[in-house]
Amino acid sequence: MLETYDLLLEYRALVVAEVALQVDHCLLAVPGTRRDQLKRVLSHPQALAQCEAFIVREHLEPIPAYDTAGAAKQIQQEARHDQAAIAGRRAAELYDLEILAERIQTVQENITRFFLITRRGPRRPKPPPIKRPRYGKKTSLVCAVDNEPGALFRLLKCFEEYGVNLTKLESRPRRDPPWEYLFYLDLDGGRSEKPVAASLRAARRATTFMQVLGTYTRALPPSAPPKHRSRKRRSPAEPWSAGVLQTGRDAVDGSQHRLKVRRAPGIVGG
Repeated sequence: MLETYDLLLEYRALVVAEVALQVDHCLLAVPGTRRDQLKRVLSHPQALAQCEAFIVREHLEPIPAYDTAGAAKQIQQEARHDQAAIAGRRAAELYDLEILAERIQTVQENITRFFLITRRGPRRPKPPPIKRPRYGKKTSLVCAVDNEPGALFRLLKCFEEYGVNLTKLESRPRRDPPWEYLFYLDLDGGRSEKPVAASLRAARRATTFMQVLGTYTRALPPSAPPKHRSRKRRSPAEPWSAGVLQTGRDAVDGSQHRLKVRRAPGIVGG
């Protein structure tokens, strides 16, 4: 995904839509292969990471490939019974491979976001209509700030002042100059909306470089903000109870974390 960001910036592509697709990974091998024969597995690095638990459990050596379909094609061409590929069901059909296991990704709700891009300028083609529920707009941008204390804080403050919610913040090393970073941000709202437009104007003053990658319709509903619950006052005579902490991870983008406290009976803290 980070290489995709580099290409978006290099070719000044304009993002006009996003699509979120459920991705189910399968273990593919040449027909007649048994799982106990396998020693290594080929796939795109992202797919290997998404299936890490399965790979470790099966004691397989992960081998990076350019993409999942290319890994499946290599398995077909080499016709070895000691290796397999991680790819989709369609790749098995295209290359006459046998599916040894399905839905092997660690997180079952494995959703990947894809961008629909076009060239910039007044004569750019109109994007095709996509029928789906309306979840509002999102804006993506890339920027850089001075390498000094508080520079990133001043950038983020621009969005807080106008009530614009950030749904993503990711850093990426710059090619030139070295040892400096670009920041990729996703915002709730379209760039023509007043709060977003005002925050972007303020952000330009707080950055050394900024480029809006595009405004487009959200493919997924926004995450619900956490509910604020009033804290129950503890009686001075009531002892503290130790708890067992459980954390949950949002399966779509990993950005939401929930913390649940479950009382552990019989455990009393000082």
